[in-house]
Amino acid sequence: MLRRRGNRFEKSAKSVPVQILGLAGWLLASFTGAAIGGIATLDAGSFYRQLARPGWAPPGWIFGPVWSVLYLLLGIAVWLVWRERGFAGARVALSLFLWQLAVNSLWSWLFFAWNLGALAFGETLLLWALVFATLVSFWRVRPLAGMLLVPYLGWVSFAAVLTYAVWQRNPGLLT
Repeated sequence: MLRRRGNRFEKSAKSVPVQILGLAGWLLASFTGAAIGGIATLDAGSFYRQLARPGWAPPGWIFGPVWSVLYLLLGIAVWLVWRERGFAGARVALSLFLWQLAVNSLWSWLFFAWNLGALAFGETLLLWALVFATLVSFWRVRPLAGMLLVPYLGWVSFAAVLTYAVWQRNPGLLT
């Protein structure tokens, strides 16, 4: 398989079957992170409805579709980085990706399962920093991979502000 590199073409080091398996594996990793967080949100709908929310808060049904698209973009972005450099050549970028994925999954547990609003808010700040670092490291390897994380960074920014607003409005439900 030929891949364009500037003004020349190079043969890709990974065969097409390996690339397809890699894509499947990275998508599986991304959606596994989603599932781990999703377990904590099984009863989130009723909890979310009882929370005092700002007028600009989205309806609960929007979160599933938005997160599904974001996890798809995450899986494609990390695959592009892996495809470009492999594990050895992108160790920092891939490690950052896995860390932000784990921290992302933790948020649902902090907020919905354990009702820890302050920790959930603090965790969104950590998540934002990890997503930003991942975006920068991905961009350095493959700009398209970094661009694919821009909507994710935007959503995490929004989620941080929303988490803070909801936590502040619900001192009896969120500690």
